[in-house]
Amino acid sequence: MKKKLHLLSNAHLDPVWQWEWEEGAAAAVSTFRAAAEFCEENEGYIFNHNEVILYQWVEEYEPALFKRIERLVQAGKWHIMGGWYLQPDCNMISGESFVRQILLGKAYFRAKFGAEPTTAINFDSFGHTRGLVQILVQAGYDSYIFMRPDEMEGLPAGDFSWEGYNGSRVMAHKIEGGYNSLMGKTRGKIEQWLADHPQQRTGLVLWGVGNHGGGPSRMDLAQIAQLMQEREDVEVVHSTPERYFAELAQQGELPVYAGDLNPRFVGCYTSMIRMKQQHRLLENELYMTEKMLSAAALQGLLAYPAAGLQGAMQDLLTAQFHDILPGTAVQNAEEASLRQISHGLETVARLKARAFFALAAGQPKAALKEYPVLIYNPHPYAVTGVFECEFMLEDQNWNEEFSMPVVYQGENRLPCQPEKEHSNIPLDWRKRVAFTAELAPSSMNRFDCRMEMLPAKLLPQLAEQDGCYRFETAELRVVINARTGLMDEYAAGGRSLLRKGAFAPLVMNDNEDPWRMDTDRFNQLEGAFTLMNAEASALFSGVKQPLPAVRVIEDGEVRTVIEAVLSYGSSSICQTYKLPKQGTEVEIELRVYWNEKDKMLKLSIPTVLAQGDFFGQTAFGVQPLDREGRETAAQKWVSVEDATQNLAVTCINNGIHGGDFRQGELRLSLLRSAGYCAHPIGDRPIMAQDRFLPRMDQGERSYTFWLNGGAQRERRKPVDREALVHNERPYALSFFPSGEGETPAPLLMLEDDSIQLSAFKQEEQGENYILRLFEPTGLGGVTTISLPSLGIRREVSLNGFEIKTFRLRPASGVLEEAPLCES
Repeated sequence: MKKKLHLLSNAHLDPVWQWEWEEGAAAAVSTFRAAAEFCEENEGYIFNHNEVILYQWVEEYEPALFKRIERLVQAGKWHIMGGWYLQPDCNMISGESFVRQILLGKAYFRAKFGAEPTTAINFDSFGHTRGLVQILVQAGYDSYIFMRPDEMEGLPAGDFSWEGYNGSRVMAHKIEGGYNSLMGKTRGKIEQWLADHPQQRTGLVLWGVGNHGGGPSRMDLAQIAQLMQEREDVEVVHSTPERYFAELAQQGELPVYAGDLNPRFVGCYTSMIRMKQQHRLLENELYMTEKMLSAAALQGLLAYPAAGLQGAMQDLLTAQFHDILPGTAVQNAEEASLRQISHGLETVARLKARAFFALAAGQPKAALKEYPVLIYNPHPYAVTGVFECEFMLEDQNWNEEFSMPVVYQGENRLPCQPEKEHSNIPLDWRKRVAFTAELAPSSMNRFDCRMEMLPAKLLPQLAEQDGCYRFETAELRVVINARTGLMDEYAAGGRSLLRKGAFAPLVMNDNEDPWRMDTDRFNQLEGAFTLMNAEASALFSGVKQPLPAVRVIEDGEVRTVIEAVLSYGSSSICQTYKLPKQGTEVEIELRVYWNEKDKMLKLSIPTVLAQGDFFGQTAFGVQPLDREGRETAAQKWVSVEDATQNLAVTCINNGIHGGDFRQGELRLSLLRSAGYCAHPIGDRPIMAQDRFLPRMDQGERSYTFWLNGGAQRERRKPVDREALVHNERPYALSFFPSGEGETPAPLLMLEDDSIQLSAFKQEEQGENYILRLFEPTGLGGVTTISLPSLGIRREVSLNGFEIKTFRLRPASGVLEEAPLCES
């Protein structure tokens, strides 16, 4: 049988990178116009392209060209490839975001071109999570093309069967020789592939001028036509991904690879941390607001605002592009992307408020001298935690006394304490209260504050003893060293889990390259932040007298809050420990003022689990991570676990992804001060040496972490829900309701303790609703979906890491399984 080589003509087009989106749009229009001409002029030639965002630009800015493309697609000369909204980062976005990339992409291409690709492509993404496999299969894909990592141990072949967490598989092809070609060099690329693979029956070569548009050229097309005539020993054809995999599937079983496709460009897990934090925030707010709006709409309280949510969703998906979220674009592109995320956040904030006020219907009027606090829990299970809210007193109190807010639920007094409000008006008028409560699932929860007058605000009771602050409850023991500002002990349930000096900010050697193409780890210690003296502490803190650098700033029935201020070089950190009076979860906040260059900031958490394993949340899965100091990527949480001792330490975050682990020490990557789009080439200086050049993430950045520990089996099961609750935070607001209307009942409940609700939203086409469940432990589980107002109770069984999607038909009271992409 004659060898067959499939040529995949494409034009790699980054919407932003060394340019802003307007230039990307211009390149898309001109490239598509040239490609359309070549399709019309050359018999047998096929142009392949993906990415909805580019087609949307062409549709808006040159509609006549869009019509030409429609005709070419129908004629089979222009192939809709991939079918996603764009090529995102494939490590840092959530499983639900992968679904939306595909869902919006497929819906667009189906509506505009009647196209339904079955090969997914992410040519340029910097690594790929294993959790993607199950998503691809459920979305109707049978194959996947990728390029990075460039070299990878354990990969069995260029073509293989990629296995996901739940055993699902897709055929995968690793691109050889890059996804593009230099003008006039395509024939040479083809001949080189043929020479390098004399025994391979079927091959795939990608070509097209890039990396900023370009695509096919007349010169290359002519040379390819000549090669096709000259080589009688091989059939060289213009092709599509689907045709290549159809032939590959006929050649027998492929070797199997069960793992993620990482790492590559490990600096990207941390570069432009502001982008990563704001992306996470929009992801959280959007999916939470969908849940609130769905609950309100299903109970007739408002009309579901599909158009507004669609706009915010496009803002989110654009921010996930593989040169935006990984932090490898120019500074102008960073600022533009942050503006777009802000647009999405503002849109969602208005929709969330609309849902909140609708769901507050039926709440009784406040009694005299009471200040109501309403908290909506979007999650289909009860949530216990510390909640905070601010409100104004009905009048200013100019007397030398203190109005103490006391929180009640009905007539039950809850543990509560006043804390420093955000404003700085030195008057007893604005109040901030923190209280411990349990929120009912998927419903509005009502609390009322009553004022008790005290001669003055109570002072903190925890005092320094022998150079330490020792905090202890029946469940928890924490020691904060007053001479270092670090955590010297964390013990949960009587078992110490950390070594001394935990939460130490470390400064690591780094360089200008935002990708860090030359390494897979950050292990060269430059130095560490150290505690300020009282004078420096006062200057940094903005007070007028010497101030201890470690101090208790809040203390009450709910928690003790300890603050420490540290410095290194030209940088400073305010580090805050929130120690709970109930439970074992400690919240740690860092406010970093960073002015270093070509350095990396890590946060060291040395555990006692020197032989422990390292795990991290990924898209619809949990990934075992490297234990020898290599930089790794995870999402909302990581854990260090020792099955032999039945111990685990978990750490939830609100917007970081990078970290490493070695000999029990977890080091979280907070920021890098690399250059913007500073690409190393050979031995040339990475950046010009004759002028000022800005670095990333200079100035103020903030982080929050939630540390917990205990028995391994008891920690792993709840951590995914805990992470979601901290990221999709129940919405609290002081609001005086009218007392009118009927109080909505809890709409949706899951009757188990671990299975997650990934999405609850209206379907893309129609009036029904979509629920997506995910099993996060890998152990499998059973839950009951309960919608009491619709008379629905359905038991659902999920295998380990399995995703299941359901369609709710409220008109008929039916809940049925549905495809991932809904249609």
